[in-house]
Amino acid sequence: MKPVQKTNAARLLDAAGIAYELVPYEVDEANLAASHVAEQLGESIEQVFKTLVLRGDRNGIFVVVIPGDMEVDLRVAAKISGNKSCEMLHMKELLPTTGYIRGGCSPIGMKKPFPTFIYESCLLYDYIYVSAGVRGLQLKISPQALIDFVGAGIYPL
Repeated sequence: MKPVQKTNAARLLDAAGIAYELVPYEVDEANLAASHVAEQLGESIEQVFKTLVLRGDRNGIFVVVIPGDMEVDLRVAAKISGNKSCEMLHMKELLPTTGYIRGGCSPIGMKKPFPTFIYESCLLYDYIYVSAGVRGLQLKISPQALIDFVGAGIYPL
C-alpha cells in the first residue's frame, strides 16, 4: 500500500495540535455515497459524516455535516443558518467555492471559513469520520475536536 499523502485539512489539524487519524479507502467513482465509504471502512454509517455545502437566501454559503444515512432537511438547514430558505450548492460551484470536489469535501480547510453546523448525534461517539479533502481518504477525529476547530454549531439542540 502506498503511503497516505497528507491533505491540507490534515496539515491544518497538525498545526493546531489536534489528534486525528487518516484512513484510506477504495474509491468507486460510480458510487460516492457515504454508505459505500462506511462499508469500505467497516464502520457504522451513523459514524461516517458527509459534508454538504448550501446557499442561503440571506446569509450566503454555509456547511452542514450530517451522518451518512441522513438527508439534509432544507427547512431545518435554513432555520439553523438564519436563512428563510436554502438550496444545495450546484456541483459546478463546489470546487471554486470550497476548493474541494464532490466526494472529497472536508469541513476543514475550505478556501474560506463558512458557518458550519454539525448534527448532534456526532456527540454520541468517541470518534467520527469526515472527508480528509480528497476522495479515498477519511479523517477519524473526535467530534468535539472537530466542532471546536471549525467553530461548528450543533443542531438540532
